[in-house]
Amino acid sequence: MFEQAQQELCTLRDLLRFSVSRFNEAGLFFGHGSDNAWDEAAYLLLHTLHLPLDRLEPFLDARLTSDERAAALRIIKRRVTERLPAAYLTNEAWLGEHRFYVDERVIVPRSFIAELLREQLAPWIDDPWVVGSVLDLCTGSGCLAIIAAHAFPEAEVDAVDLSPDALAVAKRNVNDFGLESRLHLIESNLFAGLKNRRYDVIISNPPYVNAESMATLPQEYRHEPELALASGEDGLDLVRVMLKEVGEHLNPGGLLVVEIGHNRDALEAAFPDTPFTWLDTSAGDQHVFLLHREELP
Repeated sequence: MFEQAQQELCTLRDLLRFSVSRFNEAGLFFGHGSDNAWDEAAYLLLHTLHLPLDRLEPFLDARLTSDERAAALRIIKRRVTERLPAAYLTNEAWLGEHRFYVDERVIVPRSFIAELLREQLAPWIDDPWVVGSVLDLCTGSGCLAIIAAHAFPEAEVDAVDLSPDALAVAKRNVNDFGLESRLHLIESNLFAGLKNRRYDVIISNPPYVNAESMATLPQEYRHEPELALASGEDGLDLVRVMLKEVGEHLNPGGLLVVEIGHNRDALEAAFPDTPFTWLDTSAGDQHVFLLHREELP
């Protein structure tokens, strides 16, 4: 079928229709930047053809060269046959206006905390310029640490991960953004390697997938490092450790902001006396909590 497409399809519009049909036929799962076959096909084709990602319409009826057509069909075929997330095929992922390098050493960046950082954690932080220190736990590709460095221009930022492979990807991103002087990468199992360091803000998008969900993950997610996804029977193993130890690393009045997926009910049942503040994001108020240091269990 792909060989036939190489011979018979001419325009970007042709390729887009063909790609959407193949994605739907294959029953692909979308959850790494797009949520439907059309958007993902458009992104992959525009990226491969070196066209602006936000301007599909002017190019739809442009005829492709045979080399362009072959390159576009190769990436579409890989998405179908290997079921790789699009970000691993293009080695890029976007959070808002920020582009990050990614590969299979890290999960594809996706976090509601990025939305909150774009607002500089308002209204919980009155003056972003007085934030002097930020910690990003389980940093992965370094995306949230980098966005935090932009949100809090005077802050020194530490980014921690257990995986040396993930930190190698994060280093590339830190260098790409020119933040080497104030964003520091640390290999550590949560707080173990931080000694007596304290912070004004601690953010984390840790592994939070529970055992039941891990057993039924779509194939696309199985290309991501399991270390960055799984967190025990109820998905809260790392959050429990975090809540136990974080008080030693927050300055007075400091904030903890953590994303926990769909585990709000389980967390509130495990810590019934803790006054979690659930933050509004584009997906509602079920996924990210905030605690002041003085509210910690």
